[in-house]
Amino acid sequence: MLILHGFAYSNYYNIVKHALLEKGVSFSENTVYTTDPQLRTISPAAKVPAITTERGEHLSETTAILEYLEEAYPEHPLLPEDPIARAKVRQVIKVLELYIELSTRRLLPIALMGGEPNVDTITEVKAALERGIAALNDICKPSPYLCGDTLTLADIYCRYAMAIPQLVGPKVLGMDIVAAVNGLPALMAKLAESEISQKIDADMRANQAEFMAKISGR
Repeated sequence: MLILHGFAYSNYYNIVKHALLEKGVSFSENTVYTTDPQLRTISPAAKVPAITTERGEHLSETTAILEYLEEAYPEHPLLPEDPIARAKVRQVIKVLELYIELSTRRLLPIALMGGEPNVDTITEVKAALERGIAALNDICKPSPYLCGDTLTLADIYCRYAMAIPQLVGPKVLGMDIVAAVNGLPALMAKLAESEISQKIDADMRANQAEFMAKISGR
């Protein structure tokens, strides 16, 4: 059976977990944190998530894992058949990752622990967000999903990639990043209604105290 390594409070872990549940792939979970020495033996960069395949091989990096799952478990696909449509899903994921999630992640310690953000960092993050939001508004026309009428990896990625922007935006930047993307508030509400989303959210809440203890060194 496939093993998913990581922890439930990680948004990237939850992207892969959601994809596995949507595809109906059987898997078990191994809770491991980035501070745990064993992670280095599973994930070369000691990052989560990682998986151990049914053949006993380890894979890490979220997008690489998602691509593997699509190829290894073609039933219940989360990418369109058309090559251009598939590429557009990947394009949306890359924009979400580079301009939205990773840029706001720079301000996550401020959002969690408090303190005064660096003015230059704020300027850089806002500039990246403006590019990302403009790109998403050009690329995506939710109807109801980001890339058409079918749920894809872009929607799953978006739901969890927006977790940090939803925290950092109001608390540090004074902006609602979700509301800035056309049709995204309605999509986020729709995605939150699914049983899979609700299970993952419950698991995340249950892991919060342990995660916070880990990062604070307790």
